[in-house]
Amino acid sequence: MPRLVGGSVILRPFEPRDAPLIARAATDPLIPLITTVPAGGTEADVRAYIGRQQERLPTGMGYSFAIADADTDEAVGRIGLWTRDIETGRATTGYWVGQDFRRRGHLKAALRVLTDWAITLPELQRLQLFVEPWNEGSWRGAEACGYHREGLLRRW
Repeated sequence: MPRLVGGSVILRPFEPRDAPLIARAATDPLIPLITTVPAGGTEADVRAYIGRQQERLPTGMGYSFAIADADTDEAVGRIGLWTRDIETGRATTGYWVGQDFRRRGHLKAALRVLTDWAITLPELQRLQLFVEPWNEGSWRGAEACGYHREGLLRRW
């Protein structure tokens, strides 16, 4: 699992010390709705979530990084590169940032670092990002990093 550094963030594997972030994210009104963070955030749920993130690469699903503040190494969110379709030349990215850490540039920095690294993978031809139509904050961050809206996946 690589450790990627750029701007104000470090992208690194999830660690047990990231549990407080996951527990807080589990109470967010949006994160459990659109990600795999379990609503509720019990200690067992949080441990299981971190374990799943650590298993993404060994099981061939892709890379799941904790987004950490470059100054403190405190986890502020998650970003991933999902390589399930890499044999077709495509991969997908997705992310979330904890409510306490939004609007500080972490998302843009993380997406730039991940994108710059991902496009160096020889088998990758296209990097996709799926964003809910109503998630304006995510759209702003993605567009600032050069992503373009291409369409709406109706009934998906």
